[in-house]
Amino acid sequence: MKRIIFHVDVNNAFLSWEALYRIHELGEKLDLRTIASVIGGDEESRHGIVVAKSTIAKSYGVKTAETLQEARRKCPNLLIVPPRHGVYKEYSQKLMSLLQEYTPVIEKFSIDEAFLDMTGTSPEIQTAPVDVAEQIRRTIYERLGFTVNIGVSSCKVLAKMASDFEKPNKVHRLFPEDIQEKMWPLPIGRLFLVGQSASRKLYNLGIRTIGDLAVFERNIILSHLGKQGEIIYDYANGIDDSPVQSAPADAKGYGNSMTLSHDATSAEEAKKYLLSLCETVSSRLRKDSVIAGVVAVHIKYATFVKSSHQCTLSTPTNVTDILYATICRLFDECWNGTPIRLLGVSTSKITDEALRQLNLSDMIDEGNSRKQEKLDSAIDAIRKKYGNSAIMRASFLEHTDE
Repeated sequence: MKRIIFHVDVNNAFLSWEALYRIHELGEKLDLRTIASVIGGDEESRHGIVVAKSTIAKSYGVKTAETLQEARRKCPNLLIVPPRHGVYKEYSQKLMSLLQEYTPVIEKFSIDEAFLDMTGTSPEIQTAPVDVAEQIRRTIYERLGFTVNIGVSSCKVLAKMASDFEKPNKVHRLFPEDIQEKMWPLPIGRLFLVGQSASRKLYNLGIRTIGDLAVFERNIILSHLGKQGEIIYDYANGIDDSPVQSAPADAKGYGNSMTLSHDATSAEEAKKYLLSLCETVSSRLRKDSVIAGVVAVHIKYATFVKSSHQCTLSTPTNVTDILYATICRLFDECWNGTPIRLLGVSTSKITDEALRQLNLSDMIDEGNSRKQEKLDSAIDAIRKKYGNSAIMRASFLEHTDE
């Protein structure tokens, strides 16, 4: 039986979900999707950026990740609204719940994307998979109010490539027999996992399209791009046997993860995201007066592959610096150098803080540990009163503009 994989991608997710929330929950008449609007941070801050934009804002040249000041210069009548991440998470959960009506094998790739293994789910899935995808697309719009693109194929990478074809609100098929016509003529930068750096290297080899890469000498590609070259060479030829992996039930504990705005390619960059995650997780532990005995780092590579590594602490903790130091060590032992799409930090073996037992080394260094705990508690109090941005580590400011 041939595998049938769908990739579902919400069109302009944050702006669509914000518009629906304002209409249905706040009773507003204005639909953000019909005007020049963006989701962004604080416009008064020089570092506020565009998170999502409407189609009309895009027509003015507004781009995701540019500053709100730049966007305002391009479009003076731009409406800027702050993000509501809790709302977006709820809409994402509604989408995933709906998709589970069609298959139990779902891999949530990000807050607004998911892979579905549809193999054997209905009599018509083998003969008419596009018709099934059209049914899902219509149902999502009728029941949830937003549009999606759905890519249909026999493997994950081709399904994702297909969902990125013409938007919005479309279903596209891309099976191996379609790639020469539909995928090979595309610019090399359109191939999944080929970023600016890889594009430059490939351009220097005379490779301009995905088809150029597909028929190029494989060994030369590997000599210039290493492991990534091996992966993208296979992708250009429609080769990807990775399974759709349903997430296991979370173990009892505290954790957080983030899908990165762009793939992280260095340990230094990844560890800044990990520090932010450690601060969030340790703060939640302290808020509930509990400590963690096991910590773990989770990595999802841009190749869809997942990896994780955990260890048991000699003494349970909720101190940010201790948690972060351990997570960094685990990351260094786990990361294989492939670009990273998602990072996560989790903790388990949770116990009441009052039950903490110090080992000998902790007793020797107890004074320093207590100082760290007091510092963390002071930071928690400041952020609770004045907001999360009231105080931040200098490492988060190193690359900001003057």
